[in-house]
Amino acid sequence: MVRGAKMFDLTGKRALITGSSQGIGYALAQGLLDAGASVVLNGRNKEKLATAADALEGDSDKIQTLCFDATDHATVRAMVDQFEAEQGAIDILVNNAGMQFRTPLQDFPADMFTKLLETNIGTAFNVGQAVANHMINRGAGKIINIASVQTALARPGIAPYTATKGAVGNLTKGMATDWAPFGLQVNAIAPGYFDTPLNEALVNDPEFSAWLEKRTPAGRWGNVDELVGACVFLSSPASSFVNGHTLYVDGGITASL
Repeated sequence: MVRGAKMFDLTGKRALITGSSQGIGYALAQGLLDAGASVVLNGRNKEKLATAADALEGDSDKIQTLCFDATDHATVRAMVDQFEAEQGAIDILVNNAGMQFRTPLQDFPADMFTKLLETNIGTAFNVGQAVANHMINRGAGKIINIASVQTALARPGIAPYTATKGAVGNLTKGMATDWAPFGLQVNAIAPGYFDTPLNEALVNDPEFSAWLEKRTPAGRWGNVDELVGACVFLSSPASSFVNGHTLYVDGGITASL
């Protein structure tokens, strides 16, 4: 039985993090690296991935990049299969790729609705399925989907985003239900309002920031580093009997009126 601090030790494990050239994905990559894991950064832009990899602090031999478009099911499957065959097992998957588009629902462009679906929920299915097929054969694996406070709550102007993040929460339950019998743990992290490139417009809006600070019991925006602990926990032996759970890291915003 693993005990004490070793329950959170990720030495010898490899983690693939989608959408990890910046923001939450990058912070989680650094956190998993610090916990002992090797990390594989993913995105669509090779230059951005290379820059992110160079900026990570740690052993360069434990940092890799894998460039593919996570919305393309066939490409994802081919790239994951090739990586597993040539580089070895992906033990941990963090489905972080996502996007936002804000406008009133009555004016929301149909093409952007489709793009949100493809990016926020389609990528979790595509990469999750591709990686899980290898994890199932090994009888072990950790999948973490990045949900949102909008998995539980809504705000004006982001109804389609809210729909996709609600879907991420339920896909997480479905993945756990199907794959737990094979030894996988599938869970989600639901960030509240964090200072990230995705939220730049809101961070720069004094009126919104003032509202958020009053609305959130913690009284502030979150720092992306504050998501690392949850990710390490869900990636580690410490969460061996946690499955289908969405862990809110939101400063208490979902707990209060």
